[in-house]
Formats: sequence, structure tokens, C-alpha cells
Amino acid sequence: MKVRLWPDTLFGRLALILVVGMFGGQVLTSTIWFEAHDNRTLEMPSRLFASRLADTVRLLQGTGSDASKQALLSQLNDARYTLRVIDAPSPEPAHSVAHQAVENLIAGVLAQRLHEPVTLHLLDVGLTDKAGDSGILTLFDSRMPSGRFHAQLQVPGGAWLDVTAREGQAGMENQTRALALDYVLRIYAIRFLAALGFAMVAVRIAVQPLRRFAQAAQALGRNVYRPALPLYGPREVVVAARSFNAMQQQLIRGIEERTRLLASISHDLRSPLTRLRLRTEMLPDSAARERLNADLDDMDAMVHTALDFARAVEVTEPRRQIDIDSLLRGLCDDLAETGTQVIVEGHAGAPISGYPRNLKRCLQNLLDNAIRHGTNAAVQVHDQRKAVLIVISDEGPGIRGDGMLERVFEPYVREQPGKTNGTGLGLTIAKSIAVAHGGTLELVNRPERGLFVKLCLPREAPA
Repeated sequence: MKVRLWPDTLFGRLALILVVGMFGGQVLTSTIWFEAHDNRTLEMPSRLFASRLADTVRLLQGTGSDASKQALLSQLNDARYTLRVIDAPSPEPAHSVAHQAVENLIAGVLAQRLHEPVTLHLLDVGLTDKAGDSGILTLFDSRMPSGRFHAQLQVPGGAWLDVTAREGQAGMENQTRALALDYVLRIYAIRFLAALGFAMVAVRIAVQPLRRFAQAAQALGRNVYRPALPLYGPREVVVAARSFNAMQQQLIRGIEERTRLLASISHDLRSPLTRLRLRTEMLPDSAARERLNADLDDMDAMVHTALDFARAVEVTEPRRQIDIDSLLRGLCDDLAETGTQVIVEGHAGAPISGYPRNLKRCLQNLLDNAIRHGTNAAVQVHDQRKAVLIVISDEGPGIRGDGMLERVFEPYVREQPGKTNGTGLGLTIAKSIAVAHGGTLELVNRPERGLFVKLCLPREAPA
């Protein structure tokens, strides 16, 4: 499985940017801490070295002859502390700020212990472990860090000394793993988890308005008359919400204008259609009269269907709890009065949330299609806990054209124009109503003959 380093969600991307940024800043800060800690680590070895050097100077000042001083230096020399007399100091190289700070520290301790200033040249200083290798990793050595020193100083009133030493806090040890684990846990792991938690909460709050916009856009597709977005939050969010509400009002006005236009056309056509019917009845040729009446009936049906389509896709009523079982029984009883028997099997159980008038129109269109295009129409109702599945079947020819199972949902599209009654808007209206309820409408050809119409409706209103 391929691991995505760059998330595909805005929430994940913002959280990753915040965490990486905070963690990167922590890593950079740690380099400063390491440098400061390195310098502070040398403080105790430097003080021990300065104290030992001050004791050496006092001993040399109390020794008279040069032979006695040389004998004393030989006695003080060991593997970690080497002394020798030189004629003149070596040229002192350029030092870093940290190096100069250590030199000032050693000179200050010498002046305090000897009660007089001394001339000191610190040629080399650094951390060292027992193998002789120096570096930042000695901070995690099992022993307390020790210092490496190479200095030259002038004994007050005497010769110059060249001193090489290694000093540390003898007898004090740290457990390497415990020290490293403690550092990693406290400096990185805990802060990383804290930064991650902060980023998750902060980004979730930041993207909440976008999530609200996405939900509002989905709800607008189902019901253009949904409540307007509340105007609260940051200024940019308020401006976007105000624009979204303005767009919604424009859509509502557009739908209302279209409905009024179709209603006006339907009303204005009634008078000429009525006059045509009257004139048709006065025709002497009965065959021509019947054909003209059939054409007028088709025209009248088309006008009413277009108006019904405009009204059906509007959701102007509030949501209510609908008893699907009672609604289907009522529709089947109405069909029975016209001589058409439709069998209903199964039960929906609990009511669903929806728009009663629109849902009745949707089921009416689906049943009319099953009866018009096939025989032995039947309805099966399946309770799916969170949804209700209604399957309407018939034993007609089905829809066999390539891609027609989806195209028949488009307005005025019919599989066989002229061979069946209707205007091609029934399934379009049914699909629009199903989407307004947050449901789905699907057509499936039966293996033997006929068609399955599957209407799935959620029990609760979609978010």
C-alpha cells in the first residue's frame, strides 16, 4: 500500500504544516541549546582546572631554587596533568566567543585564589572522554563530561608555565541510555505530541467554516429553500456566508420566475385550446375531429406536465414524518379503483423524514410508468434500519438501449418516442424528488423481462 506523505485533505495539510514547522523550530532551537549546554558543561572542569593550577602556582611561589621548582613540577606531573617551564609563550590564536568565556572564567578563578591578577593564554579547550575523543556526543557519556585544557601562564614574578590537563568530576556517573532517553522524551517526544494535539484542535477549528459550507452546498442541491447560513465567525467567513446566502436567494428567485412563467403560459394557452376544441367539435368529418382532439389532448397534457415538473422539483413544504406503508397503500387503492391491481409486499416500519406532497408525486410517477410500460406491477418494501428501500418491478420490455438507463432521467428523453404515451418528464421529476430527500433512484433491467426501479430514502433528514 502506497503511503501518502502529503495528505489530500485541507485539515491534514494544515495540521502537517503546523507540526513540521513547530518541530523544525524545536530542532533549530535545540542546536542553540546544545551549544549553550556544551559551554556550561565546561564550567565545572574549568573551575577544577583553575583551582588546581592556582595551587600549583602557590607551591612554586613557596619554592626557592630552580632545582627545587623543577623537582616539584616532576612530582606534580601525571597522566592527566603535565607541567613544564618555557622561555616565552606561544602566539595566541584567534578564539571564539565560547573559548574566550572559558579563558576569562579560568583567569578569574586564578586571580581570586591567588589574590592577584595573572597573565593567562588558553591555547586549546574542549570536551573529552576517557578515550581522548572530544565532541558533542560526550554529553551522553556514562561519566560526567571532562575538559581538555592547554594553557600557558606566567607565575607572578617568575617564569612561564606550559600546562596540559584533563579535568572532570571524578566519581560522578550518568547512565547513558537513561540520559539520552530522558532528553529525547522531554525535549522532542512530549513537545511533538503537544504540538500535534494543538495543531489538530487549531486546524479543526479553522476548517470548521469550510465544512459548514460543504454541508450547506450539499443541502442546497437537495432543497434550495433550506435555511440561510448563519453570519458568524471570522470576517472572511461572514463575507463568504453572505455571498452564499445571496446566491441562494438568486436561485430561489430564478425558480420562482420560471414557475410563474410556465404558469402564465399554461393559463394563457387554456383559452385558445378551449376555442380550438369548440371549433373542432363543429367539423363535419368525424375522423379529422378525433385526430384534432387527440392532438389537443397531447398539447394540454404537455403544458400541464411542464408546469407540474416546475412545481415538483420545488420543495416549499416543511419536513414531516411520513408513513411509507400508508402512503403506498393509498396509492395502490387509488389504482385499484381504476381497475389496476398492484401488490405491495414488506413493511417500512418506522416513518421517515420527508416532504409528503413531493414524495407522493414521486411514487405516483414510478407506479404510473410501471403500469404504462409493463404488466404485473409489484412493490417490495425493505426496512434497512437507517433507510427504506422501495423496489417497483414490472414485466415490460425494460430499457435495453445503450446508456438509456441513465439518460431516461433527463427531461423529455424517452427510449421509444411516439410508441408510448407521456412527455418524458415523469422519471426526471421522480429523480429530483429523491435527491431532495437525500436518497437515490436507480433503474435495473430484470434478467428475464421487465425493469426494477429502486428508490432508497434515508429515515432522517440529511445533514
